[in-house]
Amino acid sequence: MVYEAMLLFGVLFISDWIFSTLLQQRHALQMRHAGQVWLFVVLAAYFIWFWTHGGQTLAMKTWRIRLVTVQGEPVRLPRAAGRFLLSWLWLVPGFALAWAFQAKAWALLAIPAANVALWAASAWLDRNRQFLHDRIAGTRLISVDAVSVKG
Repeated sequence: MVYEAMLLFGVLFISDWIFSTLLQQRHALQMRHAGQVWLFVVLAAYFIWFWTHGGQTLAMKTWRIRLVTVQGEPVRLPRAAGRFLLSWLWLVPGFALAWAFQAKAWALLAIPAANVALWAASAWLDRNRQFLHDRIAGTRLISVDAVSVKG
């Protein structure tokens, strides 16, 4: 996830620059929500495109991981979009709880961190060690044998 985040930093930086340049944004808070929606759409396009075209993002290629359906078939658009939305469950519930409890100081970090830890721990409950969002979406991550990688 850290490597993916490093790659996405560049993608989101350029996307935000394009947004602010084309719409002549003069202040960071001007059109803030529109910019957030734009970056969410860019993230969705990035992941859904790569998952439906080979099953691997750039970081997944490096780590030789591929996303497939439970049956081992390539992932199609609706399933990839569902998985993308479900993957936000890593973060959104923790931030929503922190907001609901008006968390301050350490709790503002601890609540979302606990959510991430619990979501990651959900893989231990699955007999195939798949994350909960993969199980719900009907997808799984597989290792790609170095010999079977072409080109």
